[in-house]
Amino acid sequence: MDNQRLILFLIFSFSLIMLWEAWQKQGVPQAQPPSKTAVTAPSAAPGAADVPASATAPVPSAIPAAGAASADASAKVVAKTDLYVAEISALGGDLTRLELLRHLSAEDRQRNLVLFEPKHAYAAQSGLIGSGLPNHKTVWQVSSDRADLKEGENELRVRLTTSTPAGIQVAKIYVFKRGSYLIDVEFEIVNGTGETIAPHAYFQLTRDGHPPEGANSMMSTFTGPAFYTETDKFQKAAFEDIAKNKAKVPGKTDNGWVAMVQHYFVSAWLPTGKGEREFYLRETSKDLFTAGVILPVAAVAPGATGKVAVPLYAGPQEQDKLAKIAPGLDLVVDYGWLTMIAAPIFWVLQWLHGFLGNWGWAIIVLTILIKAAFFPLSAASYKSMAKMRVLTPKLQKLKETFGDDKQRMNQAMMELYKKEKVNPLGGCLPILVQIPVFISLYWVLLGTVEMRGAPWLGWITDLSVRDPYFILPLIMGATMFIQTKLNPTPPDPMQAKIMLLMPIVFTGMFLFFPAGLVLYWTVNNILSIAQQWQVNRMIERAGLKAH
Repeated sequence: MDNQRLILFLIFSFSLIMLWEAWQKQGVPQAQPPSKTAVTAPSAAPGAADVPASATAPVPSAIPAAGAASADASAKVVAKTDLYVAEISALGGDLTRLELLRHLSAEDRQRNLVLFEPKHAYAAQSGLIGSGLPNHKTVWQVSSDRADLKEGENELRVRLTTSTPAGIQVAKIYVFKRGSYLIDVEFEIVNGTGETIAPHAYFQLTRDGHPPEGANSMMSTFTGPAFYTETDKFQKAAFEDIAKNKAKVPGKTDNGWVAMVQHYFVSAWLPTGKGEREFYLRETSKDLFTAGVILPVAAVAPGATGKVAVPLYAGPQEQDKLAKIAPGLDLVVDYGWLTMIAAPIFWVLQWLHGFLGNWGWAIIVLTILIKAAFFPLSAASYKSMAKMRVLTPKLQKLKETFGDDKQRMNQAMMELYKKEKVNPLGGCLPILVQIPVFISLYWVLLGTVEMRGAPWLGWITDLSVRDPYFILPLIMGATMFIQTKLNPTPPDPMQAKIMLLMPIVFTGMFLFFPAGLVLYWTVNNILSIAQQWQVNRMIERAGLKAH
């Protein structure tokens, strides 16, 4: 394979790696969204099929819990804190809507982002497993339809209650904390029977299989359940695999958590400490998926009170904060097999932002630093390409001499390379070493939630979305065209035409890429042009054999 073909191959390979997931998703037919009754309609009796069952826990009875008849299934509590506006439904006591007050919607910058929402049937559910105990189909009683975190308070508690025919009183309590995306969900169980009970509690996340708002089909990111345990580490479960029963679930363990991941944001049930737990995952109805964890509740004697609580994280994927909340939680910002490279790159980018105060300038400085680190490799690559550029007229003459005799032409080319001491692969091998770093930086810029809504300068008011006027992509396309002109012209006319088309193709793709990514690519191209132009001038002035 000659030099030009290898360069072309590398360019296409890099593009395919970046867009592979998007192309795969575009080829998968979209399922119809689930009907609203799949998660919101009350059931006359909570069926066992819809409630998780542990191998060691009894399946809930088909008899509805007491209190369901006197409570209003349409009732809800709206709780407001400094970070959230949350809606808790009396049906199941589910957290059915969660508006993030410090993050704007990707589709409408005039409103806040809504993480849990009926549109995607996305909700946090929980309940108890045991004979007659309340679950996420029980209608709970609410004491008020509004609860606000008042000035000077650091905690807001929302309490729902119900009881069973046997006399067990159950309270479900949401605890919101000022300045925190962690919500404690607690169950208080007062055993009014004459026998000791040993229930289980489950905590689950439900969602349909559709991408979140603002999803870019050109840059598909993972949306779906994920698990973490000390043994299996971080595992994602694709919706398609769940539907085919191919997804892997950790099962029973004494540690770990379960999450629902989407671009920039995550929700996760985070059982604390070491203790028995069982994870589960399933498609509960057409295109509606559930991932959760079951925990045992300590035995509750007659007249005694038992408690179980699990924190729920629901918010942005801020890596430094996630790492402090639970082991491995920062891995939801998934860089895949390039994590070892991407993590230090993000650390440097974050440090630069702390110093410069602007993510756009941080990207520019980081690009310069990476370019400087690879300067020796880039210089070797550009010298090789410059030599090939000087050699192009002789290669063209060989083509005219041998015409369609490929074998003799290739032999003559090899002899010319040897005579002039030129390695036709010298311009490509250094590039191969740099590709993992460039791809890692791509994923860092794509996954950094801190860049969401962050301005650079002028018309770039959000580095996480496309340039509204397409100025940066056009500049990037122009820099690619200049680079093409600085490279040696392929002797094959078809290859030459393809190389000239590449800036147009890439410009078309980058029109819809986040401005932060386009900024990085543009700055990298400008630095490459400057370096390549200088090397070309040196080689052409000094003469081929001198180098």
